[in-house]
Amino acid sequence: MPELPDIAAYLTALEPRVLGQPLQAVRIQGLFLLRTVDSPIREAEGQRVTRLRRIGKRIALGLENDIWLVLHLMIAGRLHWRAPAAKLAGRNTLAAFDFPSGSLQLTEAGSKRRASLHLFRGESALSEIDPGGLEVLDCGLEAFRLALTRENRTLKRALTDPRILSGIGNAYSDEILHTARLSPVQLTSRLTEADWAQLYDAAQQTLNTWISRLGTEAASNFPEKVTAFRPEMAVHGRFNQPCPRCGSPIQRIQFADNETNYCPTCQTGGKLLADRGLSRLLKSDWPRTLDELEALKRR
Repeated sequence: MPELPDIAAYLTALEPRVLGQPLQAVRIQGLFLLRTVDSPIREAEGQRVTRLRRIGKRIALGLENDIWLVLHLMIAGRLHWRAPAAKLAGRNTLAAFDFPSGSLQLTEAGSKRRASLHLFRGESALSEIDPGGLEVLDCGLEAFRLALTRENRTLKRALTDPRILSGIGNAYSDEILHTARLSPVQLTSRLTEADWAQLYDAAQQTLNTWISRLGTEAASNFPEKVTAFRPEMAVHGRFNQPCPRCGSPIQRIQFADNETNYCPTCQTGGKLLADRGLSRLLKSDWPRTLDELEALKRR
């Protein structure tokens, strides 16, 4: 699922292509893509894009008539930049947003249709889909610590809960925890002051590094191949490959729809995280599906 650095890269690529441009047409062939009906889709057509925004893992396009189009790509949704008025080719192409310079097209691989498009009238209405998580790059250490200790959670769950932190998922939580040398199942109530400083610094470093790296690429070419599995990553998606820090084989935990990758030497004192106690802990601390996790909203 595209996370904060990936969404930031999309916005970097979209800004010179659509900002200030009129949205000429919206073509939808995904039957369940559009999730709101209050604002008819035709009200968006002919309006210039005046604002681009990230809301958690969502992309929001603000139009001059104060209509907002909000896209959530979920697990398998991706954006592509095509020639103007390009044909909607194949069953995986769900929608196109046509501009004078090109067509922004949304595809979703697989048979499950999780991606969504919401239309909102007015900026204040965006709160309906904002889970309310803290923006990590805009906060200090104390605010970061307070957010993660409102509930006693495993670090993996706390980092990926959209009500707690904004835009972080499986991939970058793995990378943050590896940089911080902390176990994914360490409870937030048991971190020391030094642990909190390490975790905060690791989150800042990891997110800024990947935003910069992906943003540089997106400034030259539209990000057509957004993936959570990148060869430059330290642990995510690298099961049984050597840790770049110590050389130990990377291990993983799989529970329901979730996967966690970690280095036992760097993060868990040499312990492999696989026993009955861990299973009970994860069962009580994790939603069973990524859909459930993404649906969470601060009450």
